[in-house]
This record gives sequence, structure tokens and C-alpha cells, in this order.
Amino acid sequence: MGLLLDVDGPVASPVSRTVRPEIINALLVLAGAGWPVIFNTGRSDAFIRDEVMTPMLAAGIPDGITFHAICEKGSTWFSFSADGPTELQVDESLALPAEFGDAVRRLVEEQFADHMFFDETKRAMVSIEQRVDVGNEDYLDRQGPFDEAVLGLMQHFDMGVCRLSHHLPDSDDSIDYRVDPTIISTDIESVRVGKDLGAERALGLLDGDIPLHWRTVGDSRTDYAMADYLHEHGYSVAHVDVRPADGVPEKPYPVLTEGDLTHDDAGAAFLLRCADTLLTSSSQQE
Repeated sequence: MGLLLDVDGPVASPVSRTVRPEIINALLVLAGAGWPVIFNTGRSDAFIRDEVMTPMLAAGIPDGITFHAICEKGSTWFSFSADGPTELQVDESLALPAEFGDAVRRLVEEQFADHMFFDETKRAMVSIEQRVDVGNEDYLDRQGPFDEAVLGLMQHFDMGVCRLSHHLPDSDDSIDYRVDPTIISTDIESVRVGKDLGAERALGLLDGDIPLHWRTVGDSRTDYAMADYLHEHGYSVAHVDVRPADGVPEKPYPVLTEGDLTHDDAGAAFLLRCADTLLTSSSQQE
């Protein structure tokens, strides 16, 4: 079984932005049993190193086990083991113009710094995030005006953009960029990135036989693209939705939930059950 995991929500708490120890331990058990564990996230490589890799190293990654991290929705990627991380790979063709990123940083500093911050760790996309000392409802009240201001900036830079159903082509009638709001952030990115691109990169990182069976885990509708990609390429997949209240779309593969649990509570329940099943099976075989 292969695991393809969004990070914000199912693995990291959207409130504290940290990963609870029991999730770290469950992932180590699953990887130690031979399950490929791959993170497929909009987060930066720095976030994965600090909040996922570092606690895994502290807990003890078994020899011979390698984890893979696809970051910024397929724009950057690296792997890590007990020896630490490999060199980061960056697809520069997906990077937004530096001058546009500078303009967004100024926008945040001048008008929105009370509710959000500019993510300085992103290498390809441009992102802002809710401050941890700000309530989510207060942040969401300001997210809309921020996104509107960003759309105006992108018109100034002649960057064709879409945000949900709203489309603003550039002077060549093209749309090359996307504004993607989440519950704690807004990502401004190439339309070529996405969780499907992350899934494609993930399969390319695996050595040897690729599992035929997969579980993908996410907290937003865009995370279904992981399972879509695997299903379309002939793999058996089920998607675990840890925030189904947003609406579960009809899919040609199973969609699993964890009852009333959401976010990392649901992610922990799913991963711990998988790890417990493996440990019980191993104990019975002995």
C-alpha cells in the first residue's frame, strides 16, 4: 500500500501548524513495514523539514527507509532518510515573477499584516498565511479583500489569472496563474501545479516496484486530484477526506471518512488504525 498525504489538515494541525507525535510514530511504523510514504503538499520544503522531517529524525528513522516530499504542489521536491535530506529540486519554469512576489509582500506589510504574513520560504509560488495569534473567522473576513487586491495586482502585471470561477485573462487572452484560497492561506501559483502534478512526481521518485494499491489523504476538494491521477493511471485507490463537510464529490473510487473527526484528529485516527493493523498482523504471524 502506498500513502500520498496532504500535510496541512490530515498531518499538521491547521491551528498549531505542528505534527502530533502519534502521527509521526504511525508514519514510521507504516514506512518500516514497506509502505511508501509520500507527502504531497502546498507547503514549502522548509516547513516539511522543520515540522515533519526533524521530528521523524528525532524519533528515529529506520535504516533503509526513505520518505519523499513533493512541495508547493509539484514545484519543488526532495527525499529524506536517517542520513537527512537530499538536495532540493526546483522546477524554475513554475516560479512566479520575483517582482510580483515583492509587490505582494508590500501589500501584506502595508494593509494586511494584522491578520496574515508573507511566506518567505516559498521558492516557486507566492503564499500568505493566517497568523497563529489571529482567529480563523477574523482571518477569513480579511482573506476576501486580500484576494481581490491580489487580482488587481496581477492585472497590473498583465498576469492572466483565475480565482475559483472568476477569470481575468491577460493581454494575450491567456490564463497562466491561479489564486487558490484555503482555510488558512492563499496560494498564488502557476495553473500547471496541483496535487495531480505532485502525484506524478511522487511516482517518479519511487525505486523498484510501485504499489498497485494507494490511499490518498486530504482536507480540501483539490486534494482529490491525487486520487484522480492514480485512478486514471490504473492504480487501485481510495481517498480519505478529513474535511468532508465541504462536500464529497462523486468519484469512481471509494471515499473514506473518519466519522465526525476532522483535520489531524481524522488523520491521526486513520494512520493509527493502519499502523495498529500492521502491528497486530505482524504479532500474529510471529
